[in-house]
Amino acid sequence: MRIDIITVLPELLKSPFEASILKRAIEADLVEVHFHNLRDYTTDNYKTIDDYQFGGGAGMVMLIEPIDKCISKLKSQRHYDEVIYMTPDGETLNQGIANTLSLKENIIILCGHYKGVDQRVRDMFVTKEISIGDYVLSGGELGAAVLCDAVIRLIPGVLGNETSALTDSFQDNLLAPPIYTRPRDYNGHKVPEVLFSGNFPEIEKWREEQAYKRTKERRPDLLDE
Repeated sequence: MRIDIITVLPELLKSPFEASILKRAIEADLVEVHFHNLRDYTTDNYKTIDDYQFGGGAGMVMLIEPIDKCISKLKSQRHYDEVIYMTPDGETLNQGIANTLSLKENIIILCGHYKGVDQRVRDMFVTKEISIGDYVLSGGELGAAVLCDAVIRLIPGVLGNETSALTDSFQDNLLAPPIYTRPRDYNGHKVPEVLFSGNFPEIEKWREEQAYKRTKERRPDLLDE
């Protein structure tokens, strides 16, 4: 998979990809992540990427021209399955979206900034709009990092245990069940006996029941879906 991220703040984005699972995935050539500074596609000496909005109003708007130039250059080099715009009014990111995107070959992620992008960018280039929640950030960079983490960890070979991602919360619309490790008894708080039974069908049954119980208590909306 190749991910191209268009941003006005590439330095803000780089650190999440320089540690842990994302770093290992890149070093193993399981994914390529490239950052594109939008100011490199401007034509004036001030490297202007925003302007006042027509009709008046507070907040600057990202210009269409440098975004067009950047996306057009990338598209001239390869086919892209999705051009994603990170925006608060996009579709809320969930596990299903992450699963689907993990199967793609090449994607572009455009990070919004200021008041947002010229609407024509969304009309002409964007194929999918994604939000990470009902709140507003200073820009789309942190949202893009969250999206990349959710997607990259699903690529085969990225996690040491291939089944680990399949038992995460939100797979099958259930939260993960309780998990335990040593010691068996900690100040009177004991691990459930079923986990020591060696009866794996019974253990799986217990985990499914606990996952359903936890989901019903904390996120009943998932069961409705």
